[in-house]
Amino acid sequence: MSNDTPLADGAPSQGANFPQNEEALVRRWRELGVYQESLKRRRASNKGAFVFYEGPPTANGVPHPGHCLTRAIKDLYPRYKTMKGYLCERKAGWDTHGLPVEVEVGKELVAAGLIAENSKEEIEKFGLEPFVHRCIENVVTRRNGKS
Repeated sequence: MSNDTPLADGAPSQGANFPQNEEALVRRWRELGVYQESLKRRRASNKGAFVFYEGPPTANGVPHPGHCLTRAIKDLYPRYKTMKGYLCERKAGWDTHGLPVEVEVGKELVAAGLIAENSKEEIEKFGLEPFVHRCIENVVTRRNGKS
């Protein structure tokens, strides 16, 4: 028996290469159009749709173990509803995730003495275009691992 073959009870052997096995499985599902077939079958059923809008990760938040839990929960419900026969297309939702970036940048501008207070009026006086550029800088800096 090779090291990457499942044992008789279905458990993987000691030398299983999980990343390689997963890549092969995903390739196979793509070749067979498994996800598209799942959607097609559920569109034909009378169960209806279950829509789950998933917001993006917070742009300026530092990743932490709690993100794993929320990702698992956000994956659990659509899978469960799909198994129950509902049409569940994955949709990326957008909400106020820009707001934490704007609040942080506003605080930075107050600390630097560039605006008097973190308010809409002060930000408009500062200028929306320079404010947006600072927000973009903030996100890019965090994404690149600098803070």
